[in-house]
Amino acid sequence: MIDPAGWTLFQSTLVFLACTLAIGVFGTWITGVVDQLADRTGVGEAIAGAVLLGASTSLGGSVLSVTAAFNDNADLALGNALGGIGVQFAALAVADFAYRQANLEHAAASAENLMQSGLLIALLALILIAPTLPDVTLWGIHPITPIMLALYGYGLRMIRTAHDKPMWRPTRTHETREDEPEDLDKVPAMAPLAIRFVFLMLVLGAAGYVMEHAASNIAESTWFSFTAVGVLFTATATSLPELVTSIAAVRRGALTLAVGGIIGGNAFDTLFTAASDVAYRNGSIYHAMPKSVAFWAALTLLMAAVLIMGLIRREKQGPAGIGVESLVILALYAAGVALLLGMGSG
Repeated sequence: MIDPAGWTLFQSTLVFLACTLAIGVFGTWITGVVDQLADRTGVGEAIAGAVLLGASTSLGGSVLSVTAAFNDNADLALGNALGGIGVQFAALAVADFAYRQANLEHAAASAENLMQSGLLIALLALILIAPTLPDVTLWGIHPITPIMLALYGYGLRMIRTAHDKPMWRPTRTHETREDEPEDLDKVPAMAPLAIRFVFLMLVLGAAGYVMEHAASNIAESTWFSFTAVGVLFTATATSLPELVTSIAAVRRGALTLAVGGIIGGNAFDTLFTAASDVAYRNGSIYHAMPKSVAFWAALTLLMAAVLIMGLIRREKQGPAGIGVESLVILALYAAGVALLLGMGSG
């Protein structure tokens, strides 16, 4: 089983499941480390969720997309990059079930999370705009890629500003949960936290690299298209930490970290596309985007808009004990999966 090209469908499935387990377990462990790093560094849960938690739990997926793009498999690279966003939105809706005091959109509303949602919408819009522009590259990289990276950096700066010097705050209610740092005497020192964080990130990256080979074999050996495998299978597997850690963060009362981790992880996931464009050597990867992936990008854009409206509206209680927006996001995800399977490879 050393050479991935020689793996059978059964072997590829076992490897895929093993990588999924590794990503789920180690991705969950990294949540506690990130929460403590947020307190130790003083950056706050929202920015820690956007950068540390979003980037670390998404590392397996980013390595998978870049590896697929380098191997000229644009469908899998883009499907995994954008498919994970929809899965994580669905994960946030599931996490809403875990918090019984109020809807998550009400309890975790903050200027930082609203800013993150706006950044995500802008990044998704750029991805959808790219294929309509001329297919021009410099050193094989489309101009949208550096624009996305610059926008992401600018967005993080604005998120930090919203945390340090907020121009407005959501109305505080009995159910509102704000970022409350732990007692630093109970938080490990920076060095051991950093070592654990780096180790867990390396494990997640390795799992994503191996999973790409297994996923490619599964697509080649079944009727599933590479896009479907990326959107439905690898995106779900690499997004497992977000589902588990969001629920864990909600149970720990770190609501801003839970929501910020999902939205921040989604914003970071859009950079999978930019990184994949750099790794893709056949021109602009945006112009190799199949219709099914473009559809999924537009659907996740709609999900982001629904979430930001929920964070602004702040309904305290909704049907089934969760927000209406959470139900809408789950319905959009389910409908998207059904339509994607019906669209084929696009």
